[in-house]
Amino acid sequence: MRSYKAKMVEPISLPSREKREAILDEAGYNAFNIPAEHVYIDLLTDSGTGTMSDEQWAALFRGDESYAGSTSFAKLRDAVSDVMGFPHVVPTHQGRGAENVLYGCLVEEGDVVLNNAHFDTTRAHIANQGADPVDCPVEGAKDPSVDGPFKGDFSVDRARDIVADIGADAIPVVVLTITNNSTAGQPVSVENTREVADFAAEIDATFVVDACRFAENAYFVQQREAEFEGRSIADIVREQLSYADAVTMSGKKEALVNIGGFAAMRDPEIFEAAKQRAILYEGFPTYGGMAGRDIEAMAVGLREAVEPPYVEERVQQVQELGELLEAEGVPVYKPVGGHAVYVDAGSLLSHLPSDQFPGQALVCELYREGGVRTVELGSFAFPGANRLELVRLAVPRRTYSREHLEHVAETAGAVAARREDVTGLEITGEPPVPELRHFSATLRPITE
Repeated sequence: MRSYKAKMVEPISLPSREKREAILDEAGYNAFNIPAEHVYIDLLTDSGTGTMSDEQWAALFRGDESYAGSTSFAKLRDAVSDVMGFPHVVPTHQGRGAENVLYGCLVEEGDVVLNNAHFDTTRAHIANQGADPVDCPVEGAKDPSVDGPFKGDFSVDRARDIVADIGADAIPVVVLTITNNSTAGQPVSVENTREVADFAAEIDATFVVDACRFAENAYFVQQREAEFEGRSIADIVREQLSYADAVTMSGKKEALVNIGGFAAMRDPEIFEAAKQRAILYEGFPTYGGMAGRDIEAMAVGLREAVEPPYVEERVQQVQELGELLEAEGVPVYKPVGGHAVYVDAGSLLSHLPSDQFPGQALVCELYREGGVRTVELGSFAFPGANRLELVRLAVPRRTYSREHLEHVAETAGAVAARREDVTGLEITGEPPVPELRHFSATLRPITE
């Protein structure tokens, strides 16, 4: 049972199959190129696509648009301190802005940055600094059928092997992404967070947490880690983030807003360096590329994200979608994560080799079949990264009903029933930055 009610609605419609076919062709078989007005159910991302609360809408009217020293920034600074425990914050226009600001201060050419699994923009920002992003997943993370409470954890053993090969001096930053978006939204335990923090301290590296989904991760900790049974989400968040030196944050996720982000840190020297870089790339350090109204709404959203029963309902809706998909015979990564269900496209379309992009082929078929937009997170999005062939169905927060989820599952079930007829794709054009090609590359069906 939901603890909220709708106060605003938006009409949506399903284009005819013939029109969907034409739109898909015009989009170059890339879902990012499909106009939103032609999408029936949009699960491309949960980033900035959710529904704000009435308190957040009220906050928009209270926003202080002063160029410097706005009261809205003070509220954000206080929210970051209260909820996440960091004394210094640099606002940015969104999460990738935070990555640019922070990693531009910490990473240089020739460095290596370790992560449980780099996501697309993180990987691109590290590479843009001339550094090498290296993943350290735990055993079982690349097996969709293996159950486990914390498959998003960081393998410290793998990291130690890398240090033995290249030396600690080459690794200035260690990153932990919670939840682990590239590993099917799997959570990270507090125990593992402590281990990673100790490892980073041993090699004198800055320990950064990508905290985009910190509250969802805390919910899994509450449910699965014995030490934290009965603890509040707010308490768990503070505990888990207390081990980090800094965080990057996309406010478009767990701050429940449509735009915005920040980098937060403990070290005053890193803070000063980040502020100067923010002035160059984002804006003055008390607005950072955002309007004051958006900063005010983000401050409210950060506090709402750790309040019950929001997080429980959020995760349970995603679990519900996973159950509906499985009932339709669609293979999903298990256990289902916190913000999205990841379909195992490699298994579903096992007749397609990875160089024909089975995940992207499935993305196209889901739109063709039912107007459902999703995103591929496999060989197309992560070239050369040896990732699973997954398709992410990211659920926007407080937006869709069970009827919408049922349509998604029925659509995927219909595609699964004719899986052998699905053809692979080949790239016809791509941008010069391979780490970001899935945003704008074009493809076509392989007909021979």
